[in-house]
Amino acid sequence: MFNYIIVGAGFVGSVLAERIATQLNKKVIIIEKRNHIGGNAYDYYNKEGILVHKYGPHIFHTRSKEVWDYLSQFTEWLIYQHHVLGLIDGKKVPIPFNLNTLYEVFPNSLAKKLEEKLIKHFGFNVKIPILKLREVNDDDLQFLANYIYEKIFLNYTIKQWGVKPEDLDPTVTGRVPVYISRDNRYFQDQFQGMPKYGYTKMFENMLDHSYIKILLNTDYKEVIDMNLETGEIKLFDQKFEGKLIYTGPIDYFFNYKHGNLPYRSLNFKFETIDMEQFQEVGTVNYPNNYSFTRITEFKHLTGQKTNKTTIVKEFSQEYDPNKNEPYYPIKNEENLILFKLYKKEADKLDNVIFAGRLAEYQYYDMDAVVAKALKIFKEKIYKEKL
Repeated sequence: MFNYIIVGAGFVGSVLAERIATQLNKKVIIIEKRNHIGGNAYDYYNKEGILVHKYGPHIFHTRSKEVWDYLSQFTEWLIYQHHVLGLIDGKKVPIPFNLNTLYEVFPNSLAKKLEEKLIKHFGFNVKIPILKLREVNDDDLQFLANYIYEKIFLNYTIKQWGVKPEDLDPTVTGRVPVYISRDNRYFQDQFQGMPKYGYTKMFENMLDHSYIKILLNTDYKEVIDMNLETGEIKLFDQKFEGKLIYTGPIDYFFNYKHGNLPYRSLNFKFETIDMEQFQEVGTVNYPNNYSFTRITEFKHLTGQKTNKTTIVKEFSQEYDPNKNEPYYPIKNEENLILFKLYKKEADKLDNVIFAGRLAEYQYYDMDAVVAKALKIFKEKIYKEKL
């Protein structure tokens, strides 16, 4: 009945299903354990009619015209440039830390001196990871680096990850750099926006094809029997000759035979407030105060006008496969060694493609995961059919 099985209805699974159905005229079944499509980008209208993101704020941004044009087939865009403030010593200042932030937190004379040294040492419009800034051999820049580290990075990282910045992979700590610029936007990518009618509607349009069937509320192991030694697959007790695309946790696929891969999870507390606007920008970070990491107000993201507003407070927590969702791979040397054991197992299976954040133990931005899915289709699926 089906040429491809896809496990997971997030970005990777949905993009690949759309490509296979429309470009190859092949039949696909998507098996999704949650009760909805869209993965962590799933959004919905709450009872006040405000469009909210169930799994925390998802702001789309990309430098790739290919990715933007691809998704534009399935949605119109609300032009949106994301701004983030951080509560530092009782004052809300621009995040990432930039030259404007410098003048917000220091006296003018000191800020000017630090600005001149930053530009002289690194140049203008340059992003510097905080751990790299701390290595600079200059007393003033050392002072600045230590201030930013302690006030913005240290406690936020401990809250978010449960470890100090030094104990994380540089690709993680480098995601929110010090930005030697006066650009207050959180992202500088050429294309930025929000799907006009929400991510869920975009996914619905993407998957609206007679060759795509979707099975929700289903753990794939309920309907698929996979022999990990021979690679033989049975779907609904029938031998399956096609290809399996797996986007779930790679350790779960192999029954945790090498142990559990660590993740951080999140807990979200939604509140609807009887006021038009709660905060100045879409997201405010709280590095040092309170137990939550940030508050997002959705109306900034969606452009909606209502008398009430909905916010979400984000709490980071340990991941437990039986209790919550895996969000962020905790990338460090020990965990990557464990992942490589699973990767070696995955490489033996010719009829399974492992792709996405959970299957590759890799944190992807949304645009990067769309680009990855398009690349997989071109290089691993479309080419095989020529």
